[in-house]
Amino acid sequence: MNSAIGQINPDSWAATDALGRKVRQDATENPIKKDKFVAMFYWTWHQGNDDKNYQVKNITEIVRDYPEAMKDYNHFAWGTKKPGFFFWEQPLLGYYKTTDKWVLRKHAEMLADAKVDVVFFDCTNGSLLWRESYEALLETWAQAKSDGVNVPKIAFMLPFGPMQNSLVSLRELFKNLYKVKKHEDLWFYWKGKPGIMAYPDNLTNEGLDVEIRDFFTFRPGQPDYVDGPTRKDQWAWLENYPQKGYVQNSQGGYEQVAVGVAQNASPETNGHCSAFNLKDAQGRSFSFKNGFDPRVDGYLYGWNFQEQWDRAFELDPELVFVTGFNEFIAGQWLPKDSWTGDPFSFVDQFDWEHSRDIEPNKGWGDKGDVYYMQLIDNVRKFKGMQPVQAVSSPKTIVLGKANAWDQVFPFYQHYKGNTAHRNHEGRYDEHYTNTTGRNDLVGAKVARDNETIFFYVETAEALTSSTDRNWMLLFLDLDRSKSSGWNGYDFVINRINPKTGKAIVERNVGNRWEWEVVAEVPFTVRNNKLEIAIKRSQLNLLNKKLDFEFKWSDNMQENGNIMDFYVNGDVAPGGRFNFIYSE
Repeated sequence: MNSAIGQINPDSWAATDALGRKVRQDATENPIKKDKFVAMFYWTWHQGNDDKNYQVKNITEIVRDYPEAMKDYNHFAWGTKKPGFFFWEQPLLGYYKTTDKWVLRKHAEMLADAKVDVVFFDCTNGSLLWRESYEALLETWAQAKSDGVNVPKIAFMLPFGPMQNSLVSLRELFKNLYKVKKHEDLWFYWKGKPGIMAYPDNLTNEGLDVEIRDFFTFRPGQPDYVDGPTRKDQWAWLENYPQKGYVQNSQGGYEQVAVGVAQNASPETNGHCSAFNLKDAQGRSFSFKNGFDPRVDGYLYGWNFQEQWDRAFELDPELVFVTGFNEFIAGQWLPKDSWTGDPFSFVDQFDWEHSRDIEPNKGWGDKGDVYYMQLIDNVRKFKGMQPVQAVSSPKTIVLGKANAWDQVFPFYQHYKGNTAHRNHEGRYDEHYTNTTGRNDLVGAKVARDNETIFFYVETAEALTSSTDRNWMLLFLDLDRSKSSGWNGYDFVINRINPKTGKAIVERNVGNRWEWEVVAEVPFTVRNNKLEIAIKRSQLNLLNKKLDFEFKWSDNMQENGNIMDFYVNGDVAPGGRFNFIYSE
């Protein structure tokens, strides 16, 4: 491994979403802030022994194909299972189970790249802890941490009150996880003790209960979106704007504020929890200040989410609790089940507008990650940003020469160990395989002199044959603008497999996945290291100050689909991110 490896710094990466919005980049304007934390509500309940004869049902697809089904609980499109459970949309990684370690590794990296500090598992229903899933997650994230991923810590949210189910869950969780110190390095600590959103009220004064009471920092969850804190130790999980501050600290500020993507509340219920399919429910496009975004695709622009973030900036708490990442499931309930929809209710999720998941989804195409990008931008503002390491002095590189790159900085480090293959059952009749993981990209460098720009990339093991499909592609966004090139990329190298000693440089045509050859350039492979030299003139950069973005990709599958960067092969950096090289 290269001796220049340091801590991975996602703050140094650039990204522009499909709406043209850049995530903030200037660490000078957004200096790092001390003791600021971001929590994410996370669902581990995607597990169980599903009926393989039952197909996954997607509300969006059903309503698109059978709009009349919204008036008929017994419409055939809803299926025969009652009450029915549905996905509002397909996650980008498929209708997965949270025992799928391939998915859990992807989540670890995505949340780390967003600088999320802790995930709270949803265990608010009954006494279900989803142990199979949380144990799979802990094993996966422990390995990811050893591979250099700054994985979030973990915590639990138990039922919204001191009922018997809460007590059962608390005791079971303590005995199976905390008392035996399983994966202790992944626990979330708050105010000196492991943090938990649970009610300690009905713990007894005997035996194990005494130990439990002293072990945790308890922050009971407040379920209501309107009332605000009803006791001094509560935290919120979701609220209407303007959100309240929770738990006043010694400095006169607040420990915690909730930020939600949307709220299943409506005027019909005076802002309290209700069905998401009610008229004027507070969906993604809703703003208390401005009403509903009038654009047909207003659900993409996040007025609700941004308004809630802006309120969090006003209150400036120690921790922002974001709802949420990966719920996706919606129950279909009748009025007799105490819900308010007619003829039935979809409660926590419903459709593209009325849903709260930040995890990228498939239904929105190349816009499936707009909320993930919006999250990253706001987290960078809330927590501040680490400064970027300056580039080293100009240097001419002799390709293939040992130690030629030793004094070239920065080393653009990326995660190792993320090219494992997938073979796991999904929900109901789904099963997923993915064998695209191939070359494990772990770092890159760039050097330059007056005539040439040199690129270096390193993999965890020896590189595969350069005759492989989509082998070690290098994408260049030379003007750092999404308005030119395919998703901003003006040039690509190795889209056409290299010849003996020569890599193929192509320029983008028409801002789509269409390219034309402009040069053949020298490259070398030394075991796990690939080096390429490109003349500045071949990139129209002669006598110009360098300020560009770049990305390495190996074994992408869907040419022309930028969302493929989240799914297949390996990329550095992840997803829509790019490294920046700037003089």
